[in-house]
Order: sequence, then structure tokens, then C-alpha cells
Amino acid sequence: MKTVIAIRSQQRNLFAKLRDLNWFVISLITIIASVGFTMLYSVSGGHLEPWAAPQMTRFAVGFVLMIIVALINLRWWMASAYWIYGGTFLMLLAVEIMGDIGMGAQRWLDLGVIRLQPSEIMKLALVLALARYYHGLTTREAARVRSLTLPLLLIALPAVLVLRQPDLGTAVLITATGATVMFLAGVRSSVFVAGIAGVAAAIPMAWGMLRDYQKDRVLTFLDPERDPLGAGYHILQSKIAFGSGGVTGKGLLLGTQAQLNFLPEKQTDFIFTMLAEELGLLGSLSLLLLYTLLIGYAMYASLGIKNHFGRLLTTGLAATFFFYMFINMAMVMGLVPVVGVPLPLVSYGGSAMLTLLLGFGLILSAVLHRNTIIARGGAFTA
Repeated sequence: MKTVIAIRSQQRNLFAKLRDLNWFVISLITIIASVGFTMLYSVSGGHLEPWAAPQMTRFAVGFVLMIIVALINLRWWMASAYWIYGGTFLMLLAVEIMGDIGMGAQRWLDLGVIRLQPSEIMKLALVLALARYYHGLTTREAARVRSLTLPLLLIALPAVLVLRQPDLGTAVLITATGATVMFLAGVRSSVFVAGIAGVAAAIPMAWGMLRDYQKDRVLTFLDPERDPLGAGYHILQSKIAFGSGGVTGKGLLLGTQAQLNFLPEKQTDFIFTMLAEELGLLGSLSLLLLYTLLIGYAMYASLGIKNHFGRLLTTGLAATFFFYMFINMAMVMGLVPVVGVPLPLVSYGGSAMLTLLLGFGLILSAVLHRNTIIARGGAFTA
């Protein structure tokens, strides 16, 4: 009898949690993903294969996982933060040894049922680990120089491994996300000024370490017309597509740059350019508004979370989502050098889709359990 009562109590708690999830935000996520499905349908000339149908399947799986992650108590995520980081780091090491090679880079692990890119998962694992670390420190302790050693190692080790793959865009994203969490945790601004100065001083050395195609990307960013049929081809075609879209766009399936295959990588990194050509300025701004609502929700919701771990986790993941969006959009508009960063929830790709949905699952979990009070020493109370 007691067992039956306990089961029914657990069921009631589960239904209560499902009811209390922010379904408006979940709807926003679904709408953005649907924009991606539509553009992938257009990429393939009005067919679900080979891009839209697999992406829908990935979203469905990721959506279920997002809800499961959201329902798991925040206490468990905090207790598991270092283990998750460690497991993800081991997968990055495994990529070095036996990773699959694609498009000239060694970034993937073939797990049989799925081909996973551990560097994408590391973005979440890093935020979890840093949030766990800084949760145990007061603001004064976080500002001390001696408290920087572990966070810098947590950021630098995966960034170096990702650079070796090579994947400059993801390495930049990991570093930027880690620095953002450190800033939000209370690390002094002088540390970031010193870091920026150090990076600037190291540019000549770093330039010599870049691969030829990476140097071409930087030089092309400075002068896109220096090699219009080679390194500059991507960005020049992207700008032409942007300009030709006008205010309302040419219409779905009617974008000449994309449909006639002038625009490269239109299903992945340059999908925003295709959207701008076919749906115009209004379509682009509408997608930007949806992104702004998602990021704004996460930042606003963090203010009501009563534990430091949850606040840092939510704002750190919101920053990750922002960096995805900003770098991709700025890249295809020629505002930053071309790097391999997908448009969140829109570009084709399983690892990025899974990472982003799991990230929002963690945000929803932090908000759902916002009244959980976690002592700085790590003890949990409700």
C-alpha cells in the first residue's frame, strides 16, 4: 500500500513539473527549429530529403531529451557537473586518437548509432563545471587571483584540443563562454584587460601557428575581393544573396544564389544568407526577434533563481546561445572572419542541435527548481 502511494505521489510530482515548465519558451524553440526545417526543405529544392527529414528526427529526439533534462532536479546537475566535464574531456581526447575525419578536420566520434562531435557537448560541460566551481566561492574569493587557476585550466585544455582538430570557431566559442561565466561570477575586470592585452601581444606568434586556409580566411575578411574565385568566394556570394533578398525576399524556393548553387554550405554555416535571400529583411528580423526572446527569457529568469549555481548556469548557457547566433550572423555578413559556427537550431547538424536542446533543458531545469537553496559549501535544502 505504501509503495502504491509513493508511486502515485511521484506521478503527481512529475505531472506538476510538466505543468510548471515554461511552454511558451518551448514553443519558441519549436518555432525556430521549424524555420530551420523550412529552409532545409528549400535547400533541397522542395524535398524533405536529404536535409529536412533527418533534422526533424534529430529535433524530435533532442526535444524529448530536453524535457527529461528539465525535469531532473538541479541538485543532481550540480553534483554531476565535474563528472560530465571529465567524461566530455575524455571524448575530446578520444577524437585525437580515433576521431573520424570530415571536410579536412578530425572532429567526430563514430558511436555506431550516432556520429557525435564532443567539442559541441563541451560547451555545456564547461558552463556546468564553472558554475559548480564558482558556486563554492564567495564574490570576494572569486575575485582573487589564486582562484583563477582551475577555471583557466578548465577553459584552456579543451580549447587547445579543439584547435588541434582544427576548429577555430568552436575554440573561440568555448573561450568566450568560459570568460563570460568568469565575469558573471565576479572575476575582476583587470583580469580580462590583462587577458586581452596578452592575446593582442601573442597575435604575431599565433599568426605563424595558423594553417594556410585559416590565414586566407583572415586576409579575405580584410579584403574579400583579393581572391574572388577562391578564398573570397563564400563571403562575396553571401553578400550578393543578402542584397538581392530586399525587404520581403524572393520567396521560398526562388532564391537564385541558393537554388542555382552559387551559395556554398547553404544547409549549414550559410543558411542565414539563404533565409535572407528568400524571406528578405522581414524574415531575417523575425528570426532575430525569436532569438532575442529566448535569450531575454533566460537572462530575466536568472534573476529569480535563488541559488548561485542555477544563476551562473542559466546566464552562461544564454551567453553560449548568443555567441552561436552572433558569430554565425556576423560571419555570413562579412563582419567577422568565416569560421565554422552553425546558426542555432536552424543549421543542419545533429551535434549542434542536440547541444542546444540539452542546454535549454538545463535552463528550464534551473528555472523550474529556482526555489532550491544550495549552500555555498554544497549542501542542498529545499
